[in-house]
Amino acid sequence: MGNTVIVGTQWGDEGKGKIVDLLSKHADYVVRFQGGNNAGHTMVVNGKKIISHLIPSGIIQSKKCFIGNGVVVDPFVLLEEIEYLSSMDIDVSPKMLKISNRAHIIMPYHKLIDAAREVKKGDKKIGTTGRGIGPCYEDKATRRGIRFCDLLDFDFFKEKVVTILEEKNFYLEHYFKTEPVDPDTIIHQFQQIKDRLLPYIADVSVILFDGMNNNKTILFEGAQGTHLDIEHGTYPFVTSSSVVSGNAANGSGVGPGNLNEIIGIVKAYTTRVGSGPFPTELFDDIGDKIQKTGSEFGATTGRKRRCGWMDMVVLRNAARLNSLTGLAITKLDVLDDLDEIKICTGYEYKGTLISDFPPEIKILEECTPVYESHQGWKQDISGITKFNDLPDMAKLYLARIEELAKVKIKIVSVGPEREATIIKENIFN
Repeated sequence: MGNTVIVGTQWGDEGKGKIVDLLSKHADYVVRFQGGNNAGHTMVVNGKKIISHLIPSGIIQSKKCFIGNGVVVDPFVLLEEIEYLSSMDIDVSPKMLKISNRAHIIMPYHKLIDAAREVKKGDKKIGTTGRGIGPCYEDKATRRGIRFCDLLDFDFFKEKVVTILEEKNFYLEHYFKTEPVDPDTIIHQFQQIKDRLLPYIADVSVILFDGMNNNKTILFEGAQGTHLDIEHGTYPFVTSSSVVSGNAANGSGVGPGNLNEIIGIVKAYTTRVGSGPFPTELFDDIGDKIQKTGSEFGATTGRKRRCGWMDMVVLRNAARLNSLTGLAITKLDVLDDLDEIKICTGYEYKGTLISDFPPEIKILEECTPVYESHQGWKQDISGITKFNDLPDMAKLYLARIEELAKVKIKIVSVGPEREATIIKENIFN
């Protein structure tokens, strides 16, 4: 397997964690390249559910894992996750995990600002997880962020905290009418955890470069989905980082010429958490049935996911933006009991057929999906491990997705466990 990028093609929650876990076995290094602990990857190993938010899923396969410079990291959450995984006898020692010295730190005031903004917006809130992701990326862009390398010189770290809080406290007190933050309290909190963090900090870019020169293969693990991308998603109902495959290079510090394969993860239907347009969303009993059968609750927030039919306008957009070389279809088994399954092939807007994903939120909200119907297979497929053993109607459904996306399906997942996976085309060699 060459250097492979895993990206979500919809609005996140596509099942990337399972696919990364599956492919990690064939990689030497696994790298997370964007986002923060607003992501949640769920794996089921030997019947045990394991959820990671920051640490790459490859840690479960005893692979060396890296948190790239494109990730924003809450160090308190990171240490909790290290303890959680260690309690399951998973090695999360500094020899197995490194954090880029250029990665930005989510500070306590970022979370306070995040929460205060959502309260102030009321009914117009974005639907953020409130974990400080956006305010941290905001500080990164305005050159007032704090990075992990700053912890290596703690006197410098303290100076930065005091200086930054002059502005943040003014903002909190006079705009949000909330309590200010005591810089000494924050400095003390970091003093308590600093020594635990320092062994994990490294120049990830250099390590990855040296690894590739020694024939190490890398799996790049994305978070969220293409249509939550800050540049290309349903702005402003997006995340605060670039989710698409191009950021795998930038967010981990490797050259783009080192990316060999780009696999797009596609749920067999579509879901979305939080606010924002969703053209194929179902508001009927079928939507409820998919939601319940698929246990569609956010791994990070626990929020109920909105459910709808497969949207090929969305998938084609993701294929183009990411240069997808293959698809992995997940949760196909959730559709087992449906008599009829629909695929959205385009949108109708004011009498005009739209085949490309529009940037305007108002247009998206007024688009009507154009559907074609497919007969359901009405059969339990969760035990099937070979593609040819799938029911004919399931194979026809997948073939139509492949045809409309113009990208080959390489993996099909029919259940949460590792074993509930069909390899349609081998990408491991």
